[in-house]
Amino acid sequence: MKKAVLLVNLGTPDAPYTPQVRRYLREFLLDGRVIDIPALSRWLLVNLIIAPFRAPRSARAYRELWTPEGSPLKVYGERLQSLLQDALGKEYDVYLAMRYQHPSMRDTLEEMRRHAYDQIILLPLFPQYASATTGSVIQKFYDETRHWQSFPSISIVSHFYNHPAFVQALAMRARPYVEADQYDYFVFSYHGVPVRQIQKADMHGCCLSSSDKTAAGCCSRLHENNHLCYRAQCFATTRLLADALQLPAERCITAFQSRLGKAEWIQPYTEDVVRQLASQGAKKVLAFSPAFIADCLETTIEVGEEYKELFEELGGEKWVLVESLNDSPAWVDALRQIIEEATLRLSSAEQKITTDN
Repeated sequence: MKKAVLLVNLGTPDAPYTPQVRRYLREFLLDGRVIDIPALSRWLLVNLIIAPFRAPRSARAYRELWTPEGSPLKVYGERLQSLLQDALGKEYDVYLAMRYQHPSMRDTLEEMRRHAYDQIILLPLFPQYASATTGSVIQKFYDETRHWQSFPSISIVSHFYNHPAFVQALAMRARPYVEADQYDYFVFSYHGVPVRQIQKADMHGCCLSSSDKTAAGCCSRLHENNHLCYRAQCFATTRLLADALQLPAERCITAFQSRLGKAEWIQPYTEDVVRQLASQGAKKVLAFSPAFIADCLETTIEVGEEYKELFEELGGEKWVLVESLNDSPAWVDALRQIIEEATLRLSSAEQKITTDN
């Protein structure tokens, strides 16, 4: 059978300059799953306020991040695609696309359509499910394929935060840092989302009650009513990684970064955590970014530099960031396992349909 794997990450500007960054921000932020307000209000906000004023500042940050090969997120994505192709062998064709900008999902899916695959494994490269990331990729996938006359069998990996091979890959990445020094605290910083997005996805009324905006609360454990909650999956990721590294739970903190606008976002905010730790006399902190599988603006610059500067300004002595999985061998092998398991589930479902008929 002809099988294809489509890896999709968020995206990156084509160049680290204001026009390209502005184009990227517009495409990204005009997505109704990212800024989930009425379309006209979203258009006015993005085109008249956010893109014009944020693009020059973001472009400066991208220039600091950029490498001779290009944007790290895209460079690592291309390496990952090549390494995964080698790991999976000729049984699969591995593709890479970005939800925003290039290589686009539209062009990539059109190329895949021409090959008439029997099976497609769609794997958004976001460990935890969120409507603004994985949900947007899945919606875009169906928007771009709805005109296809022939559909292959499709398997979607909607999350993999709790896959043992993924957790082990993270632990292998972090272990040299953990063993190199004695840290006062371990901060696990995830990309934030607005509170309203968590509540809109909550079908059971258990998420983020008015009395529980900063503590883990119902997110302190996974159960049948919250297992699809992004915030709960982030707390679960922290617990899994802390267990794998044998870190003391009382010194592990889950926090959320990258707020945009005035709306309330899920808490605790990473910046507030940094300030609190410094005020308590913490001197050494090891930081993780387990929502990102490749180094990017939010990891290298925001967590690795901006929070480091803030911590040191407030009296901290050492703030160290564990780099993302990028193209590490353990991550490639974890993806191989995830994809082969998704293929097995899909083939089993197809076999059951054949048997039932």
